[in-house]
Amino acid sequence: MNPKSHTLFHFTKSSETLKLVLKNGFWPRYCLEDVSWLGLKKYDFIAYPMVCFCDIPLSRVDEHVKFYGEFGLGLTNEWALSNGLNPVHYVSQNNRIPSVYKELTRIVGLGEEDSSEKGRELIRHLLAHTKPVEGNMVVASELLEKEFHQESEWRYIANHKDVLDHLSRSSFESEDKLEENNNKTKQNCMLKFSPNDVKYIFVKKDSDIPDIINFIQAELDDFPSSEVKVLLSRVTSLESIRRDM
Repeated sequence: MNPKSHTLFHFTKSSETLKLVLKNGFWPRYCLEDVSWLGLKKYDFIAYPMVCFCDIPLSRVDEHVKFYGEFGLGLTNEWALSNGLNPVHYVSQNNRIPSVYKELTRIVGLGEEDSSEKGRELIRHLLAHTKPVEGNMVVASELLEKEFHQESEWRYIANHKDVLDHLSRSSFESEDKLEENNNKTKQNCMLKFSPNDVKYIFVKKDSDIPDIINFIQAELDDFPSSEVKVLLSRVTSLESIRRDM
């Protein structure tokens, strides 16, 4: 069994969200990340604008989809690389890497008013691609412990002059500020793909297949008919995949 897939997967909890992704592309949104391992005085969590994927093999996908959702897409590795996606860098507390990051944040003055803005920007970009091997995750205002390294995560981090590269936890928890900043990523940083980039379209059950087929035929007619046929051929259910595992 391959330890990694040659496909990047993104899962969500509803067919309606899957349809929006098929129609418009991926919308980078701000997600809270555990940065308590850095020992910053002002921050325990920071939110970055991102879309997350994983490259775990389908034989291991069951636990992942139970947590993140049972509707999703699988896209080619070539598409990921051409769009600047990058694997997450996982760090363990007993390695020297966390202390190196801590020293870098001290040198650039991250969290200090008089620090170099360019230095802060660069270190935040690195941190947006970095996670502890194990840490905390906020889900619906609940703090959960998670083994992040099991997820084999890749990320797309939104980058645009009109988009903030991070939000503090207090800004993230402000509905107005979060909505305002997520709308800016929607306007400027949608992550697009073509039908030929898609290897899988996942639905939860076999009974969900006709609905997604009808949606593709009715709503994605901007694509050539040959490409729509490609998308139709990619639809499968996790129910069927589980039976064959």
